[in-house]
Formats: sequence, C-alpha cells, structure tokens
Amino acid sequence: MVKSLYIASLEKNSGKLIISLGILEMLSQQVRRPGFFRTISTGNAQEDSHIKLFSEVFNLALKPEDMIGVSHEQAKTWIAAGKERKLFREIVKRYKEAEEKCDFLLCEGPDISHLSDAFDYDISIRIARELGIPVVYVSSGFEKSNEHIIENIRVAINNFQQLNNPLLGIIVNRVNLDSIEETNTELENNFANLSIDVIPEIESLRQPTMSEIVESLDAKWYSGPKINLQRNIYNFKVAAMSPAHFLEYLHKDDLIICPGDRADIIFTTLAAIASKSFPTPVGIILSGGRKPPETITQLLLGLDETELPIPIFQVKTNTFETAIQVSATKGKLLARNKRKITKAISIFETYIDTKAFQESIRLSPGTTMSPLMFEYSLFQRARQNRKHIVLPEGNDDRILRAAELLLLRNVVDLTILGNEKKIQARATSLGLKLEGAKIVDPDTSKLRDKFAKIYYDLRKHKGITMDNAFDTVSDVSYFGTMMVHTDIVDGMVSGAAHTTAHTIRPAFRIIKTAPEVLIVSSVFFMCMETEVLVYGDCAINPNPSSEELAEIAISSAKTALSFNIEPIVAMLSYSSGSSGFGADVELSRKAVELTKQRWPELVVDGPIQYDAAIDASVAAKKMPNSKVAGKATVFIFPDLNTGNNTYKAVQRSSGAIAIGPVLQGLNKPVNDLSRGCTISDIINTVAITAIQAQQISK
Repeated sequence: MVKSLYIASLEKNSGKLIISLGILEMLSQQVRRPGFFRTISTGNAQEDSHIKLFSEVFNLALKPEDMIGVSHEQAKTWIAAGKERKLFREIVKRYKEAEEKCDFLLCEGPDISHLSDAFDYDISIRIARELGIPVVYVSSGFEKSNEHIIENIRVAINNFQQLNNPLLGIIVNRVNLDSIEETNTELENNFANLSIDVIPEIESLRQPTMSEIVESLDAKWYSGPKINLQRNIYNFKVAAMSPAHFLEYLHKDDLIICPGDRADIIFTTLAAIASKSFPTPVGIILSGGRKPPETITQLLLGLDETELPIPIFQVKTNTFETAIQVSATKGKLLARNKRKITKAISIFETYIDTKAFQESIRLSPGTTMSPLMFEYSLFQRARQNRKHIVLPEGNDDRILRAAELLLLRNVVDLTILGNEKKIQARATSLGLKLEGAKIVDPDTSKLRDKFAKIYYDLRKHKGITMDNAFDTVSDVSYFGTMMVHTDIVDGMVSGAAHTTAHTIRPAFRIIKTAPEVLIVSSVFFMCMETEVLVYGDCAINPNPSSEELAEIAISSAKTALSFNIEPIVAMLSYSSGSSGFGADVELSRKAVELTKQRWPELVVDGPIQYDAAIDASVAAKKMPNSKVAGKATVFIFPDLNTGNNTYKAVQRSSGAIAIGPVLQGLNKPVNDLSRGCTISDIINTVAITAIQAQQISK
C-alpha cells in the first residue's frame, strides 16, 4: 500500500473537502498514524479551515504547523519572481518532513477558487507530479450538463498524461441527484478504462448554519439559546409586512430578518412556534441596531428554551444590507458541526465503494521519482550517515561555491585539495565561508611520502620507480584517489577541470573493481521534467560485448534500485523485438538473455528502439506484449558513441539535468564531473558519492 494520496482539482467549487473527509475517515480505520497536508494554504495553520477541521475530527500524527507546504502569499511571491522551482522544492521538503511522521499522508492540492492570476491553471497537477504520488482527481458537477462534465474530465486527463501523473481515479462531485444515473451511464460510455465515481449534490451541506450566519454578520446575542446553533438555514425572509401576511410566507428552516423595533414580528413568530400549526424558523436577526422596547426584552428574558426555542440576534446594518450579507454566506464543514460532518462521511460511504477504493490504493504503484524528489532524497540520505568526500580541484570557483553549500546543508564532510592560502584568499574574494572544510596541499602534505610508498607497491610490477611514484601522487587526482584508497576519506568527486580519463585512470589503477564485477561502467541520472531516468553506459566502455552489456545492465539496475528508481531495463538497438537482423541486434538480444540468466526477476527486454522503450503509444504498436516497452526507466546503450551523443542530445534539447557520470563497479566510490558542470551538478554528484559510500560501508 502506498503511503500517500493526492487530492487534486482544476475547477472551482468541486467540494473536494468532502472527498478528503471521506477518504481520511476511511483510512483512519486502517492505519495507526494518519496525516493531512495542504500544499498551498490560504493562511497559517491556525487560520486554515481544512487543517482545523481535520485536526479536531481525527487523531492525526501531525501538529497543525506540520500540515502546510507554503502559504498562498509566499507561493504568489515566488511565482511572480520567477522562482517556481524554489516553490516546488519547498513544498517537496515540507511534504517529506510530514510524510516521515505518518503511516499514511493525505495530501490536498491548492483550491482553484483561492488562486490568483499568478498561478497556472495546472499548478495542482504539477505539484502532484513533483511529489510523485497517486492522484484522485475531483471534478465539479455542480450546475453542469453531462457534456460539460465530460469535457472537463478530458481536459484534466490530458494534463495528467502530459505530466506523466499516476491517476488513481476520478470522483465527480456535486452532480444533480435527479440525473445521477444518467451521468454515471454517460461517464461509463466515455471513459470505460477509468475508475470514475459520482457523488450527488447534497443541499444541506452547502447551507449555512445559524452559527455561521452569526459569525458572518458579527451579530450580538439578544435572547434565546446562545450555543449549539447548528441548524441549517435553507432560506431567509425579510419581514417588512403585517404579521398576518408574514405568516403566509413563513417556511421551515427560515431565518427571519426584521428591524429591531418590530416587536409584532417577534411575537408573531413565537405564536407560530407555540401553535405547532406553522413551520418553525431557525432564528431571528434584528437589523438596524434598534432594540425592542424594554418591556419586550423583560418578557423575552422570562421565557425558557422550551418557550423560546430559537435564538434572536442583533446587527447594526440595515435590513437590506443584512439580507445581502446573509445571502452571500455559504455553509462550511466545521469541526463543531457534527451533523454536517456525519452527513458528509455518510454520503461518501454511500456513493463510493470504499472496499474497492482501498484495494485500488493498495495496488497502486508506489511513489514515482520526480527530479525534485530525487534531489531531496539525495540530501536526506547523505545526511543520515555523513561521509567524507575529497574534492581535488580547489582551484575551480564552482568547486568552492558548491563546497560552501554542501557544508551549509550539512550533507557531507569535505576535504579540498590545493594551496591553502590561495584557496582561502579566493574564497574570501568570492564571499564564501568554508568553515569545517579541510584544505590539503598535495605538494607539501606529510601524506605524500606514505602515498608514494603505497603506489610504488601497487605499480612496481609495471616498472615504476619510487621517484616516479613520488611525482605521480602529487597530482591532485592521484592524491585524492589515494585518500579514498587509504580510508582517509570515503569518496572522491573530480572532473570539473580535468578530463574523464584524468579522473578515472587513478581509480582503475589504485581502487580497482569489486570482486564480483566484470567491468567498471557508468550511468547518468537524467532528470527530465517529470521523471528521473538512468542511462548507461555513456562514459566508459566504447564497444561492449554481450557479456559486458549484461554486466552494465545489471550494475545500472542495481544503481537505479539503490536510488529508489524501479529498474525496468531496455536493451537498446536500432530495431525492436524480432523486427530486425544483424550483428548489432544479435548483440543486444544475447545481452538480454545473459541478463535474465544472472537476474531472473529483473524486468528487462530488447532489442528495443528508444521510442518504443519510452513512449507508450509507440510501444503499443511495436512491442504490445512487452513489460518494458513504454515503461522503461533504465536505458542500456549498445556502445559509447550512441550513449554519449544521446545523453547530450537529450540534455540540450529537453533541458534535462544530467547527473554523472556515476561510476559503478569500483571497490570505493569515485565519480567524474563534466567540465561544463554547474554548481548544482557538483552538489548532486557529491551527495550520490556519499550514498554510494554508505552502501559500500554496509
């Protein structure tokens, strides 16, 4: 069973609060620590009506302040400043913090009715995509024809598909009760492959109570009951006529509005209640700031609640203004109104097959890995067991800037190689603080002699001398690799100012491969707009054999799995399935067979073309029976030329962030950077290296 569920709507007045209430009631019976979370709140935790409701009704695992991602004003400010990614990052961070405290977290998307023009129409779906959790979409059927409902659902489904959102089901809420069967039939005919439930509009849920009217008008008590004012008001009557005519218009559950000096209306209303032959109103509002005569007040005070069962309140506004305010007051689901809450839950349970709903949640795919979620998980995992990483290129400004951020975020411990005075002077000129980082100069370090002796012992069979070894280990790449080899640090990240060969050659010579690994290979984590994919091998092996491709596939699948990406492996070629022939196709076909022999449970298929591996519509035509086609998350390229060019083409044309190459198969982690890397690339690669070190230490 997944740990989270997202409630989204792209329409005003969808009534998704009722859906959230019903789902949370259902889940609270199944899990010990349920939680509730609002991605964008209309106010703070104390003002948010949804949070107040769920906090009071359910025994939640979260405090109110833990249930908010960002406020509406904060979100609006970031969007206006072009900082949308910062907005999503903060929501992801707050969501993950809340999720860790719960057994199940119900997450509610923003209310469209409260959003300003600063927000895009589909922001709720894009937030859901970044969180990567299954979505229940709530569509409004209020005062809409079936054609309008169907069109709105089609638009929403298109948005979900474009963003690769996992859509668990759709609930059409607030449909006219008289046409609910017809609406169900129309939806089944148009969306046969989707789970769609329909809930009718229940008038009593949108009618305000006497208590809500009193709050809205800021009315002052005059007589009658003061508390438990929870009767619904279905209509209001302005009593500006004679008592006899007034009685003709009196209906059950009316609110009476009349000027404060109309004692005759007060007595007529009380007489109607006492006679039991007329309907009973909910209450009386005395307008205009006028009070009845003192004798009337004394008379009313002498009546008990059986004799005066309805409340009478006063307001300062005139009768017309009061009527306008009453008509604008809408009913709310509030914790104190137990009748409404019970009604809402009852409606949900009546029209939703809760057993089937729970089963769909249980069978739903787990959280998908969005780029922001991937980034967040890197830092969180790295912090759990801090590792020590060496950065050999202390003369590069990007390395120094990344080092500061890594230290501020408490991701890792750092050693930076280079001349200490020059590094500190450059950091000062850049306005950076490198407190906590160790700075080591390979030329003057006491470790140089020790490293030279170790390197000589490792490579003397190749004919090197001690002098050669002493000179070699002064190179920052070799010095950093020796620090990893001797367990002074746990991993190394380099390549911002050096070639790939310069970075990884020392690792091949000193650290070498793990015993069970055939070859060292690499992957790139491709952070696309809506998902994170794994590409291998795009940096190390020029022309791998079938056996080596199988090794790359297995190593890449393990890497994906270790970073919470479900490995679905596509062995790429220029043809799909049995459609093509040739040496290159057979190479991939044999690699798939070898991979399955070594890891039978791994989902792998090939040969397969890239478009068939990633696009469900193409997959349906080319490989309709494949478990990989259209669903691949790990892409194994047939050679280095194809892999390297493809990852760069995808990166440049789509705007994807490519993290890597991440080396796999070494005894200890060493990772390479592109010489065009950004500060963010460095930070992410360091976090990945730290996580690899954690796994090796286990």
